[in-house]
Amino acid sequence: MQRPSTDRSDPNPIEAADAASLAVHTQDLAKRYGKTVALSGLTMSVRRAEVFGFLGPNGAGKTTAVKLLVGLAHPTAGEAWVLGAPVGDLQTRRRLGYLPELFRYQGWMKAREVLGLHCELSGMARSEWKAEIASALELVGLSERADDKVEGFSKGMQQRLGLGVALLGRPELVLLDEPTSALDPVGRHDVREIIRTLKARGTAVFLNSHLLSEVEQICDRLAVVDHGRVIATGTMAQILGQDGAVRVRVTGLPAGSRAGLGEFGNLEDEGEWLTFRGLPSERVPQLVAEIVRQGGRVYAVEPRHETLEDRFLQLLKEQDQ
Repeated sequence: MQRPSTDRSDPNPIEAADAASLAVHTQDLAKRYGKTVALSGLTMSVRRAEVFGFLGPNGAGKTTAVKLLVGLAHPTAGEAWVLGAPVGDLQTRRRLGYLPELFRYQGWMKAREVLGLHCELSGMARSEWKAEIASALELVGLSERADDKVEGFSKGMQQRLGLGVALLGRPELVLLDEPTSALDPVGRHDVREIIRTLKARGTAVFLNSHLLSEVEQICDRLAVVDHGRVIATGTMAQILGQDGAVRVRVTGLPAGSRAGLGEFGNLEDEGEWLTFRGLPSERVPQLVAEIVRQGGRVYAVEPRHETLEDRFLQLLKEQDQ
């Protein structure tokens, strides 16, 4: 097998000698459905035993990427490796856990029966079923509902059951496609704790989610994808940048002077309020002095901690320019 190359878009790239030990590595991965491009040139790396967030707007190719990684679709171009083997390898797929965004179990089945069915489908030895089912039920908080029928479960409970299915057999890599979409705040908290438990076991977690606050709390690293390509990847600090943002309320500043203030950072003009992104704190006094020099009057200076949502929207905006 050809050894995967490093992900050059990552601020902390993987050394080539370590690439074969990655949980996931893709290189220019692409998928077309006829004339429709679902994924284009996806290059990224996921380390073992880390929680990796995968973000992007609707239609960015996130679910397509997940389907390619678990072998439910075949790439049109590019290459991918999962747990050191080419994507789609049957033996490797037995070491994966997967929770799709949309799933449904037969309502007449009991929770324990759903898990038992998936134990059988995975080829697990029957002697292991009982312990695996009990462990999965306990981990997702459904032990007391093990013998209840699925048709009586709420959406959140069905989501927990789906997560339990994904955890059968202690997989080395778990791919979760919007795992908290049907959960209330308590349920989302519980899922975060489950993910932390998986990481402590040494399991890699690939988390596809549109809930940015969830990703911000749980992920070690993340990738932002747009139109099927990674536009930013790294740790949370690397994505957000070391410098925050500063909002300044200004009046009396000549219109022609505003553009010149762009040297202090990425300028967003909102009338009286000017926001400067990427401005080091030590330059704030210099900015205020320059505004006053140009005839402006400063009424407020507000440091802002840039959230993941702020940065996510900014990255997408930059791609459209």
